Amino acid sequence: MTLRGQLPTRKSQEKYTVVSIRLSRGGAKKRPFYHIVATDKRNRRDGRYLERLGFFNPRATGGEESLRIDIERVDYWLAKGGQPTDRVAGLVKKFRKQAAA
Repeated sequence: MTLRGQLPTRKSQEKYTVVSIRLSRGGAKKRPFYHIVATDKRNRRDGRYLERLGFFNPRATGGEESLRIDIERVDYWLAKGGQPTDRVAGLVKKFRKQAAA
C-alpha cells in the first residue's frame, strides 16, 4: 500500500501483473494466422510477449495443420495465474480433445 502523494514502486506493481494467454495476429491481409502467446495483459495485441505457445490457422486447407499448442507450457502459465481469452480456452479444449482421441 502506498502513502498519499507517493507513487507505487516497481515491486508493488509486480504483484499485480496479470499474464494473459491470447491470440496475436499475423499473416497477410484477408489471410489471418494467429500465434498463441503468453503476454502481460497491458501489452498490445501484436506487441511483446513472454512466450509463444503455439499457433492457430483458421484458413488451413487440405493437409495443412490448423492448430498446434504446447499443452505443457499452457498448463504452466495457467498454474502461474494466466488467464486465457474465451477463444484460446476453446482452442485449448479442442486440442486436448484431439490429443486424447
